[in-house]
Amino acid sequence: MSSGDGMGDDFALDGPVSPSISQWGQSGEECLREFTTALFGHLPRVDQHRWAQLYLEALLATPGKKSVRRLAATVSNSAATAQSLRNFLNSSPWEWDPVMRELSAWTARRGPVRAWSIGTALLPKRGDRSAGVHQHFDSHSGRTLNCQVAVGAFLCVGRAHVPVDWRLFMPFSWTNDLIRRQMARIPDSEGHRPLWAQALATVDGLAESSEPVPVVADIGSSPDVRHLVQGLSRRGYAAVVRVPERIKVIPFERGSGLPGLTTAKACLSKGTVADIDVPLSGGPGRQRVRVRSAPVRLPGVEDGVSARSDLQYQLFTESEPGNRDGAVWITTLPRRVLVEAVELSGLAAGTVDAVAVMGSSLGLMDFEGRSYPGWYHHMALVSAAYAFRSLGGGSAPFGEGASACGRGTPAVELDAECG
Repeated sequence: MSSGDGMGDDFALDGPVSPSISQWGQSGEECLREFTTALFGHLPRVDQHRWAQLYLEALLATPGKKSVRRLAATVSNSAATAQSLRNFLNSSPWEWDPVMRELSAWTARRGPVRAWSIGTALLPKRGDRSAGVHQHFDSHSGRTLNCQVAVGAFLCVGRAHVPVDWRLFMPFSWTNDLIRRQMARIPDSEGHRPLWAQALATVDGLAESSEPVPVVADIGSSPDVRHLVQGLSRRGYAAVVRVPERIKVIPFERGSGLPGLTTAKACLSKGTVADIDVPLSGGPGRQRVRVRSAPVRLPGVEDGVSARSDLQYQLFTESEPGNRDGAVWITTLPRRVLVEAVELSGLAAGTVDAVAVMGSSLGLMDFEGRSYPGWYHHMALVSAAYAFRSLGGGSAPFGEGASACGRGTPAVELDAECG
């Protein structure tokens, strides 16, 4: 990814700021200041750093819809603040990649990272002028949405799933249209890449500065997700990826009675059933689940390179109430540690929850601009607000009824009051 395109206008603090943050107490105010400095301290101008902190404060404190006008009213008595916040978001030439790298490092210091979780966010839009907006079929709801599609990488720390990278999916209808590119200020370097390639790019980005951990991915129902599985396998990751039940696989064991190339659903119908214990979702203790699994290989050629047909993967699915099979997953882990794969697959729900929280209480869906740089600025700020709300310090409420550590209790043990 690249930074903004330098079209920013100078702006300055424009009036007295209302003391909304003071209700959090001195601890909360100091923690937010330290947090902002850690993430945005590299910005070249003092006013940019100040607007970053003010924007974060507004995201955390404003109830309901996070329009720029409502955000400004929360933190300032000046009528000019809304335009200044809008300029900071859409026009000010600050780079978002360093912010996200600092956010990743800050999050990793909060506790052990259990996994990298790769998920998607669908951002509904009106009209067709916002960067990347298109008609997208959502397999989970069965509806076609007019939306932007984002791939996000999340660090799983305790119960928190903190987004530390985002990639905006750009369909050919955008990348091949020069006028649309210019209007949305899309960099020349940005071309079309399928979702699986965007997901793999987020993993490669994390690997540049982090020790490898298992990868969990749920990026939709396209059969092309096999390319993501193969890419993670080639890179040596312990990976668990959700796949559509119709994805083509090759049964690893002969004598199954299945053809050489079949669907995951058909292969699992002949699989092995086992009862295993996994952690309870959202609390201590364990629960027993019934899992059906089958060893498989993946067919195909990726980017002109033949896929290794001798690599063995494990398909698995959990039985849901009524003895119905749930989501289908494939893992690079061997069957002897299937319990670990099942535990990892459960982390995907936490990523979905994180996206939902950002959408309902931190303004993920409320970006009013249309530009590519503005979108990345927005996603960086919302991600930072979520991280501070989930793992930050202070003892007073942040956002709408949640503590700094989220859901009223710490997600991890913090080393100090400010994390």
